[in-house]
Amino acid sequence: MRDDDLERLNALYSRLNYERSGMPRSGELRLERMRRLLRVLGDPHRGLRIVHVAGTKGKGSTSTLIAAALSAAGVRTGLYTSPHLHRLEERFQVDGKPIRAEALNALIDRVMPAVAVIDAQAEAEARRPLTFFEVTTAMGLVHFAEVGAGAVVLEVGLGGRLDSTNVVRPLVSVITSISYDHTRQLGNTLGAIAGEKAGIIKRGGLAVSGVPGRDARAAIERVARQRRATLHEIGRSFGFSYEPPTAPLARPAHGRVRVATWRRAWEPLLVPFHGEHQAANAAVAIAALEALGQRDPSLRVDEAAVRAGWNGLRLPARVEVVSEDPLLVIDGAHNAASARALAETLVTHFPSRRRILIFGTTRDKDLVGQLRWLGPLFERTIATRYLENPRSVAPAEVAAAASRLGFPDVRVAESPAVALELAQSLAGGDALICVTGSLFLAAEIRALVLRLPPAPRPTAVGV
Repeated sequence: MRDDDLERLNALYSRLNYERSGMPRSGELRLERMRRLLRVLGDPHRGLRIVHVAGTKGKGSTSTLIAAALSAAGVRTGLYTSPHLHRLEERFQVDGKPIRAEALNALIDRVMPAVAVIDAQAEAEARRPLTFFEVTTAMGLVHFAEVGAGAVVLEVGLGGRLDSTNVVRPLVSVITSISYDHTRQLGNTLGAIAGEKAGIIKRGGLAVSGVPGRDARAAIERVARQRRATLHEIGRSFGFSYEPPTAPLARPAHGRVRVATWRRAWEPLLVPFHGEHQAANAAVAIAALEALGQRDPSLRVDEAAVRAGWNGLRLPARVEVVSEDPLLVIDGAHNAASARALAETLVTHFPSRRRILIFGTTRDKDLVGQLRWLGPLFERTIATRYLENPRSVAPAEVAAAASRLGFPDVRVAESPAVALELAQSLAGGDALICVTGSLFLAAEIRALVLRLPPAPRPTAVGV
């Protein structure tokens, strides 16, 4: 990597990055600076047709499904997601392809002068400079405007109401699910968390919710009512039924979903990602596409485009099979609800065999809650940690929690590489190895298994 390219990355990675430092304290999140930054950049978001997606779980999957269908329908579609697994380029995709490295460099050069303006204002006001996520969100909006995207699917980073992405006025706002996560920032009840997520619903707007729980649903309905927005809810405006793969299974298999919306009943669709929870995400994606087509007829997507867009679609680190000898599954589950979904998927979508767990998680996550769901499935557990982010829990602490829960055979590995080598030595030819607990751990082991080239390593990494 050239020195000037590395300097560009350093200019980004030296900024406060909540993905590395942990979530912000209450009161730290503000939208005004983001609005100022976009104003200096010419308000690139104003001309974009956006689907805005929030949710505790499933927002990445749902965003990917919506974007793939739009692309297959012939709409040039931008997709902004976070965090990235391996390279920064992954956050900025057009029609399923990440931005090229040279285009990323040009994009950084385009945005950083405006960042300097806002940073100078912040210094004069004794406020902190722009964060990593604020800058990369602005980069995404600039990029999609410059390439002439006909639609943009924008994934929320944290919460919704005060997330940096919530400066846009979308055609459709989507809330995928509500469960306990980031409670210090979003609230310690499902209703409070849902209220924060529902902050993406705009006055007079159109929203789709896949949230079934009573308290969370009531909070979303209240926000929609206050803002006089049209709300399509699962179980009311639309619904789905799931057809799991037929057991016994010889190899990992996908299920099918039947979706019925306020407009029509869809023929059964193959769900491209493993698990019944992904069928729920698929239903929300279909409802969002239906709503989008009603809001803008030029963005209507038919069944053929959905089938074409979803055919063979992959989503890294979401119950992803990266090797079949031994069978190795990588998943970024990082809270109790996603651990439960992973456990159910392993039982229903994968052949019955011995299972080995490689687990590492993050300091602000529910370690015990995750392990409770996973423990009964695994004969052996290898406690480890990811290395490229300072928020990981020490392997000994993970191992102690697993032992207290009665896990039968718990071992410690001080690095992902050691954990993977140990698991492979224990697996033989008939075991399933599952890596989970954090997207950061998923990324590091995925890179090892697939022998991916090392990503550029900036020397200045902000926390």
